Amino acid sequence: MKTKIYLICLLALSSNGCNYMLDVKPNSFSSGENYYQTETQVLRAVNGAYGVLQNLYTSDFWAVTEMVADNTNYQYDASDRGAQQREEIDEFLITSSNNYVNTIWAQIYRNIHQCNVITSRIDGVQFSSEVTKKRYAGEAKFLRALYYFHLVRLFGGVPLIVKEPASPAEAFTPKRSTVDEVYAQIIADAKDAADGLPASYTGADIGRATKGAALTLLGEVYLTKKDYPAAVAALQQVTTLNYALLDSYGDNFNPARKNNAESVFSVQYNSGLETESSNYIFVFGPRNGKKDLTGFNGLLGGNNIPTPGIYNAYEADDERRDESIYLYDSPGNTPFEEAKAFGGKLPLIKKFYHPPYALDGRANENWPVYRYAHVLLMLAEAVNETGTGDPYQYINPVRERAGLQPLGGLSQATFRDAVQHEQRVELAFENHRWYQLLRTGKAIDVMTQHGTAEKQRLTRLSSASYNIAAYKLLFPIPDREKRLNGLEQNQGWD
Repeated sequence: MKTKIYLICLLALSSNGCNYMLDVKPNSFSSGENYYQTETQVLRAVNGAYGVLQNLYTSDFWAVTEMVADNTNYQYDASDRGAQQREEIDEFLITSSNNYVNTIWAQIYRNIHQCNVITSRIDGVQFSSEVTKKRYAGEAKFLRALYYFHLVRLFGGVPLIVKEPASPAEAFTPKRSTVDEVYAQIIADAKDAADGLPASYTGADIGRATKGAALTLLGEVYLTKKDYPAAVAALQQVTTLNYALLDSYGDNFNPARKNNAESVFSVQYNSGLETESSNYIFVFGPRNGKKDLTGFNGLLGGNNIPTPGIYNAYEADDERRDESIYLYDSPGNTPFEEAKAFGGKLPLIKKFYHPPYALDGRANENWPVYRYAHVLLMLAEAVNETGTGDPYQYINPVRERAGLQPLGGLSQATFRDAVQHEQRVELAFENHRWYQLLRTGKAIDVMTQHGTAEKQRLTRLSSASYNIAAYKLLFPIPDREKRLNGLEQNQGWD
């Protein structure tokens, strides 16, 4: 899907902006009240909502969903300390003034507002088809549900805004909704989206949110809430929608195989268009490897690099490791401690590395939000937790595709460990690991052990690094929102 970012944003969340979380100037927005008159204009607004989704996934969002967990860390460069606050996310050293957390909060609310404008104005537009109207509303509601699902897991209860504010005063929302209230809205939006979205698209519409994407989101929400029967019901519907595992695991990430049979929902990128490209190798690759890896001079980001923990987590015959992690070998690696555990090589995420690159800073990989393998593994987890049904029918096809032997005869507890391991390696580096640790209640134990191992191998880490406390399982409400809007801070961060 080729998206275009239209000027439909009413938010001003930058530091030189307003004193409200939502600063609304309706008359300056897409011709104001005169804009939403036709279904073509609504379509353009929906396209814009996908555009800002791209912006979120090419921001530092991966830092709070993957690098904060045990799968990745960063390459320490003593000559450049400009991203220290990002590195503090990895080490559990942040404060409520962390710029990256603040930016992610602001970006997500900016994106939610895009969706709110669509859902608030769509009923005033005459459509030639009710099916088309429900589809556009469903796309906006799916995206809004996805955003709030991120927010509630990262921050807990948050301000719940689901309508376009009519004025700045109406936008001022200091009250935080409860976690249950946020989840209720997510579930309602996901159900509405599933009801209004088609099972598939053709032509230029391929890549938009589908019924399968909405049901997968709904299933993950229920899984997170430990409503396992509801999770099974939602996810089993996805298995009827003609998705399938690809023969080759690596093809899921190959730009030449975008939107394939395993892709349930991906953020769409196109390196041929300046504002539509992704950038992951340029952010994730070893700092000293830019010329060798991309053909361009300069430095790469050195962020979100695989840890020894994830590299060693794969079983001996697991074909997924070599499709997920690339080890860069260069004499220039010598100064970097991160290379020692890999025999002098520096790891990078191969899932987002597909040379050659025509232009510096522009890559062509989509970001996989949901794959069918993820659906199957969530089903395996949910079925096992219900104590009824056969979870092996869902986990074993994923293992067999990876070149591994099928499982069988495990106790419920042993299967629970097995499926959690399978989710870790199957979905590595796809922004799911932190959420999995939170959902399974293992975040403190796993991250404490990970921190101990990291401090043993990396002399740059201080004794304060990786001191995990229960309150740190939620990120702090950004200091700016607390100070300007009076939002209550998460317990422990004060």
